[in-house]
Amino acid sequence: MSIELDFSFLLQGDYPQTIANGVWTMLKLTAWCWLLAMGIGMALATIRMGGSRIANAFVATYVEWHQNVPVLVHVFIWYFGVPAMLPEPWKNWINAHNSEFLCAAIAIGMVMAAYVAEALRGGIRSIPKSQFEASRALGLTYLQAVRLVVMPQALRIALPPLVSISVLLFKNTSLAMAVGAAELTYVTREIESTTFRTFEIYLVSTVIYLGISLLIMAAGRLLENRYRIKER
Repeated sequence: MSIELDFSFLLQGDYPQTIANGVWTMLKLTAWCWLLAMGIGMALATIRMGGSRIANAFVATYVEWHQNVPVLVHVFIWYFGVPAMLPEPWKNWINAHNSEFLCAAIAIGMVMAAYVAEALRGGIRSIPKSQFEASRALGLTYLQAVRLVVMPQALRIALPPLVSISVLLFKNTSLAMAVGAAELTYVTREIESTTFRTFEIYLVSTVIYLGISLLIMAAGRLLENRYRIKER
C-alpha cells in the first residue's frame, strides 16, 4: 500500500499565512523564554555564590522543583492556577494581554532558568576563587566582581551546555499549545484537523523545528570557535 503525498494544499487559502504566524509566535515565545531563563538563571547563580545557607537552600529548592516537575504541569499551574489567585484587576489585565502566550512564556522560562543556573554553577566552580578575591581586593563590589570578572568567564565555560539548554527550551515552547498559544504546533494541529493531511503537515512542522534547532546549534558552535580563537 503506497502513500501519496500532496503538499499543494499548503499553498491554498490562508494556510501559508497561518503557518507563518505560527512560526513567528513560536520564535517570539522562544525569545521571551530564553531572556527570562538567562536572567533568572544568572541571578540564581549569583545568589548561590554568596555562600549563605538560606540563599543556597532557596536556590536548591527552586532548581529541584523546576527540574523534577514536568514542564507541562508548570504551564498548567501558571495558566489555570496563578491567575485565579491574583486580584481581579490583575487577572483582567492578564486576560486582556494574550494570557496564553504570557503564562506559557513565564512557565517555560522559569523552568529553563533552573537548568541555566546549574550550568552556570558548574562554570563558576571551574574559576579559581583567587580571581574573585582579587577583584574584591581591587575595590569592586560583590555584584561588580560577579558581573565583570566571574560571570563572563562562567558563560564562556558553560557555553556548550547553555546551547543544549537553548535547544531544549526551543522545543519545549511546543507545550504552549496545550493552553491555546497559537505557535507552530498549535496551528499544525488546527490545519491537520481541517485538511486531514496528517503526514504532510506534521512533516512540514518537523522540518521547521529541525531546521531551527540546527541553526541554534550552529550558532553555538560559531561562538565556541570564536572564543577558542580569542583564547589562543
